[in-house]
Amino acid sequence: MHGRVKVRTTEEERERKKKEQVLKMRAYRAAMSRLQKKRSAGELDDELLSLTVNLLQRNPDIGTVWNIRRECVLYKVAQLQKEKEEEKKEEVATTQSEEGDGDKGDGDKKLEEKKEEKPTVEQQLQRIYATELDLTEQCLMVNPKSYGAWHHRCWTLEQNPQADWKRELYLCNKYLKYDERNFHTWDYRRYVCAKAAVPQQQELDFCTEKIKVNFSNYSSWHHRSLLLPKLYPNEQQDRPMCEHKLKEELEMVMTAAFTDPNDSSAWFYQRWLLGSGAQLDEKPTVAAFRCWPNKAQLALKKPCAELSQLKLQLISGEQTYPLESWTAANTEKTLWECSHSIETQASQEYALEVQGQRLKLAVQPSDQSIYYFVPPVAAASCSKELLAELESQLQSCRDLLEYEPDSKWTLLTSALLMRAIDPSKYHEQSLANIIKLEKVDALRKGYYEDLARRWTMEEALTKWPESAQFPQLFELSLKTPKTPYRQYLIVADTVKEVE
Repeated sequence: MHGRVKVRTTEEERERKKKEQVLKMRAYRAAMSRLQKKRSAGELDDELLSLTVNLLQRNPDIGTVWNIRRECVLYKVAQLQKEKEEEKKEEVATTQSEEGDGDKGDGDKKLEEKKEEKPTVEQQLQRIYATELDLTEQCLMVNPKSYGAWHHRCWTLEQNPQADWKRELYLCNKYLKYDERNFHTWDYRRYVCAKAAVPQQQELDFCTEKIKVNFSNYSSWHHRSLLLPKLYPNEQQDRPMCEHKLKEELEMVMTAAFTDPNDSSAWFYQRWLLGSGAQLDEKPTVAAFRCWPNKAQLALKKPCAELSQLKLQLISGEQTYPLESWTAANTEKTLWECSHSIETQASQEYALEVQGQRLKLAVQPSDQSIYYFVPPVAAASCSKELLAELESQLQSCRDLLEYEPDSKWTLLTSALLMRAIDPSKYHEQSLANIIKLEKVDALRKGYYEDLARRWTMEEALTKWPESAQFPQLFELSLKTPKTPYRQYLIVADTVKEVE
């Protein structure tokens, strides 16, 4: 009928898209073939740059094309730099010639006229960099999460000593208005802020505003977690930041979490706040040590790629025994061994020196070996004010669970809060939450089982020094090859598996 738009059937639409795809593929293959031929021939000219533009504007994720384009840009920049050197030589030669002829006026006029004929080398360089930045903006409009486009923009700015970082910061603000959760933009913003020397407090305020607009903003919460330890450091390294700021953050994140209990972003951030300083300290820390006359074993709290950085030595009175040539004894690189020849005596006192810090050693009665042991710290110490805040949040979680007993984030957070307050007191209750989570959130059952094993082992290792069996016997109730903290058991003569 006249005046009516024909609606294509599903089959017609499928056939039309298939034909379009074939035409696009032909055009892409032809362009890539031409691109590769010119590059192989060393023709890094404007035509090659034009070919890259046509390809990247359609698909900005072709890494090969970006690489070829960078080759072209570097070639053009090198040519301009060479031209600049030649101009300097020409100016020097002209000046010397004029001084010999005694006529400086005409030479100066010729140089000025020549300079006005074309832009300076610096102006041409800035045009090249501007072209690259414009191209990346066009590509980011096609795909705001294009790794290639963001990388090329960073590369271009690094080449330009006159980069306008204020403009780049404005661009970040602009893009975050379109999508405040685009982690590519947030990563780029961190790069720009470092270059532009943006005050960290200013960035923290920016994060706060973005979170107020949308609580469900993983990227903003993450950006915040990188700023706070620098702005509000904790000297004890047992918390992510100083206590007064930690209390404020806990209050803010709880408000966000209770606004939408099913949104995970605030819960994830709260979990980071409740984390211990062991996750913050990048230096390897000794968990256990045992030394016999012919060898020594060292257990670390977390993996270490190379042990030579620790500078370990055994000290007895005025004698010093260097401990060198360590080799990893497990795949995780948390357990290390070395061979030596040291005659230990039970009557003497020994200490292990680690990077200038001395750890007092005890004597193992069974074989007169010497050892050191400290259980994993499940919770950090906190003030009365912070403890009160944690208990208040735990009670809030319990209140919410009365209305939503199967809320997985509330169940997990309440368990983490119990661990932060007193892991021994709330051990059974926190494990009960984890067991329930294995049913409520069955897709992550393996994760919860691993968490339960870790907490159980932490509790057992904490109570072990108080038992009469320490350090000869450790009873292991976790029948699994993935037993966490197994490196701590080097001080035990026997590890007994029990039901």
